Amino acid sequence: MNKQASLTVLNSYNKNTLMETLEIEFVDVGNNFITAKMPVTPKVHQPYGILHGGATAALAESVGSCASAFFLRDSNKIIKGIELSINHVKSKREGYVFATAKAIHKGRTTHLWEVRIVDEDDNLISLCKITNIVLDKQ
Repeated sequence: MNKQASLTVLNSYNKNTLMETLEIEFVDVGNNFITAKMPVTPKVHQPYGILHGGATAALAESVGSCASAFFLRDSNKIIKGIELSINHVKSKREGYVFATAKAIHKGRTTHLWEVRIVDEDDNLISLCKITNIVLDKQ
């Protein structure tokens, strides 16, 4: 796997999407994981000046869904998220958060990913699970 070419492909998914709006950038990829970062600025704050749980969930779903699509590599299939659960364990005011998706299960029709969201010091911010369904393109 050519890491830089893979990151270019992954970041091309961001154009004209919520991922572009939230400035999500894929920064690492391996044989069984994908990592993206998102800046924590007032643009993604809730009224108390901390990272909004919805922005965190959007990051988690983006990384988990892109991981399914990237590792599936079947142009006749599409991926749709069907369930997302997320536990927020620590707040964040500024800097970056990093989301890493690792496969728990990659079946023929469903994928289950664990997404860990950490800060620059590897402190756990949120822990997520996302289930994706694999469908035929119509």
